[in-house]
Amino acid sequence: MNRPAFKRILLKLSGEALMGSGEFGIDTDTVARVAKEVQAAKEAGFELCLVIGGGNIFRGVAGAAGGMDRAQADYMGMLATVMNALAMQNALEQLGVHTRVQSAIEMDQVCEPVIRRRALRHLEKGRVVIFAAGVGSPYFTTDSGAALRAAEMKCDALLKGTSVDGVYDSDPKTNPDARRFDNVSYDRVLSDNLRVMDASAVALCRDNNIPIVVFSIREQGNLAKILGGEGTATIVGSNG
Repeated sequence: MNRPAFKRILLKLSGEALMGSGEFGIDTDTVARVAKEVQAAKEAGFELCLVIGGGNIFRGVAGAAGGMDRAQADYMGMLATVMNALAMQNALEQLGVHTRVQSAIEMDQVCEPVIRRRALRHLEKGRVVIFAAGVGSPYFTTDSGAALRAAEMKCDALLKGTSVDGVYDSDPKTNPDARRFDNVSYDRVLSDNLRVMDASAVALCRDNNIPIVVFSIREQGNLAKILGGEGTATIVGSNG
């Protein structure tokens, strides 16, 4: 598949991607594996920033469904993303990759606040920037946070690493006849509710012309393949 060349990317990972084969929490071996993939991309000359969800620790929507106040549950979910960001920072720095964590909820003892110009400077100096705590407000997902940071950082693309190898017209886990798209438009994703990311995130990427590349992060070495224009993925863009 011919893909456009990217220089600066935002990699969005679900919290579940850090669980490995477990059902909860952070699997250090899995975090180390993903960190090595980020390191390889960095050494290949890409500028990277990351956003990691918190579903492996706490998911705000689930908390609200269980009777919690939605705003309170979402703030708890944001704190979970900070824990994941710190775990990834530790794994990257053990590999010698200079990394900064910026949180939309200020907690100066463990990370920087989100300051756009400082984050841009970090990228220019060759550091990996991990954005945590979503957009800093409840009722927004980390998908929206990823789209926002990708726009702020002037990223060439938003790469979403998931448990499936692209976007399908139905759930491939339940429908063996589901068809995968190589390319699909933002508008079709929204109109057909294809659940690539939440609607506000897709709309933000559309409005800022940021392609979304959906691929499987569970396949070892897949990030390098995608960045090299190989591997299996779906590109969500203006034309599909």
